[in-house]
Amino acid sequence: MALGESPLVTGQRPRYECLLLDLDDTLYPLSSGLAAACTNNIEDYVNQKLGVKKSRVPGLCRELYKTYGTTMAGLKAVGYVFDFDDYHRFVHGRLPYENLKPDPVLKNLLLSMPQRKIIFTNGDKVHASKVLNRLGLQDCFEGIICFETLNTLSQITENNNDWDMPIVNSTIPATPITCKPSKESIEQALHLANADPQRTIFFDDSTRNIAAGKRAGLHTVLVGTSVRTEGADFALESIHNIREALPEIWEEENEERSKNVVRSRGAVAAIETVITA
Repeated sequence: MALGESPLVTGQRPRYECLLLDLDDTLYPLSSGLAAACTNNIEDYVNQKLGVKKSRVPGLCRELYKTYGTTMAGLKAVGYVFDFDDYHRFVHGRLPYENLKPDPVLKNLLLSMPQRKIIFTNGDKVHASKVLNRLGLQDCFEGIICFETLNTLSQITENNNDWDMPIVNSTIPATPITCKPSKESIEQALHLANADPQRTIFFDDSTRNIAAGKRAGLHTVLVGTSVRTEGADFALESIHNIREALPEIWEEENEERSKNVVRSRGAVAAIETVITA
């Protein structure tokens, strides 16, 4: 089934029809070391490629990430010129992907879920594919919504981006890049997935992204902590805890199976009656 193509629905619609899942630090733990390596690579890029003084880099990157959702979006907003592909190759190309191992438990969980499942990441498609392949989850998702799908050349040129997050300084420069937690990124993701927000569950490790998802009308699951924050309907220490926390994902399918069994038994009984008669 192509991304955004909804299955035919008969009878009562299920409570959940689509799952939007973040990738990094959501499908695998923070302890993998990829996030720390990514931060180091970003700082190296800003210093080596953009010429920012090394002592200024950490503070600049933190501030841009805090304000814009990604350092890349912030760098573009404040006027730095660089190639997106070059940035992604530098930042993601040196990550320790070997730290990620196949996760058959998560794979079985995902494959057992009856809903459509789509990756929703700020990362680029090459990075997303590498991560999914290392985890053995490449066949578990209908599609991937990533940097390239959220940012076409025309969008980057024309986009002013509507940020759904509190910004104290109203004169802050807009970024041409669409990424979480912007309101536009979530609206685009829902459009690309052809998903109803009221019947979609959004999984992410970022509290800001979760809050933005809730404001967009999504059901939300914060991953990486058991403590719920603003906008989080559920909080999971690990994505592996999903069955215990949200059994309703499977309950509707089980109820439908039970109904089908009852119908089948009734049909068999009717046939036997006819034959006996």
